[in-house]
Amino acid sequence: MITPQIKANNLAKILGLNIDLYFKREDLHPYGSHKGRSIPIMINKYVEQGVHDFIISSSGNAALAAAMYINEYNKNNSTTPLTLQIFVGEKIDPEKLNLLQNYSGNKIIITKANNPKQQAFQIDKSGTAKILRQSTDNTALIGYQELAEELNQIKNLAAIFIPTSSGTTVVGLNEAFTKLKIHPQIHIIQTATCCPIVQLTINKEQPPNNEISIASAIVDKVAFRKNEVKEIVKESNGNGWIANNEEILHAIKLVEETENITLSPNSALAVVGLTQALKLGWKFNGPVVCLITGK
Repeated sequence: MITPQIKANNLAKILGLNIDLYFKREDLHPYGSHKGRSIPIMINKYVEQGVHDFIISSSGNAALAAAMYINEYNKNNSTTPLTLQIFVGEKIDPEKLNLLQNYSGNKIIITKANNPKQQAFQIDKSGTAKILRQSTDNTALIGYQELAEELNQIKNLAAIFIPTSSGTTVVGLNEAFTKLKIHPQIHIIQTATCCPIVQLTINKEQPPNNEISIASAIVDKVAFRKNEVKEIVKESNGNGWIANNEEILHAIKLVEETENITLSPNSALAVVGLTQALKLGWKFNGPVVCLITGK
């Protein structure tokens, strides 16, 4: 499912970037975000193994991709439908909750919980449903091969800026880039609220910050893949960046003014990372991509 790769050269000019800047519009993916690359592949794998009941704990994007795919699957397979139980946190973004509730029904159940991850783990452990967890399931990596192939259509791709929570997208893209024999810089962006991978990557302790980030999809404080992501960023000659709310809001406003595109706070992280890099004098010898991940 190809998503648009659009030039954002009005923004590039404002930022002082004298090469092509692309937005990879994963927010326009049929399943709502870049999570739509991997979630359907994971579900299909387990269905082939005889699994029909699934569970997911998510801040929104992965759950939405799962709900949309399973809803579509059930329409085409009414005699052997799948079930999905979604656990979300009490403080889930209301907009994301509203989107999820569009798919709520007898086969897709949404439950708010104080500890959604733990409840999902318990059900998975009981064997009554299979957990969909990208951060620990390497099947999720396969979905990013297609994304990398699309990005490879940008000649001489020099760098990509990726909003990062668990690091699964980074690992999947890196594996695919290696197969394609391309080696763009990989830059990751996290928030002041949740930045365990960036802290490890740049070997710098983040000062205490009580700010609750408006980029609510960056939530993985354990970051199972963090050591792998650290090495990927280092070997690609990329870097890690931390975005605060003021920077995120400024990026959203700037993109609206220059490109007439409204980014979610999560997607705006990519623009913040690029802005920080340029302010510090980073140079790129080819086009740059900001991964617009979704809501």
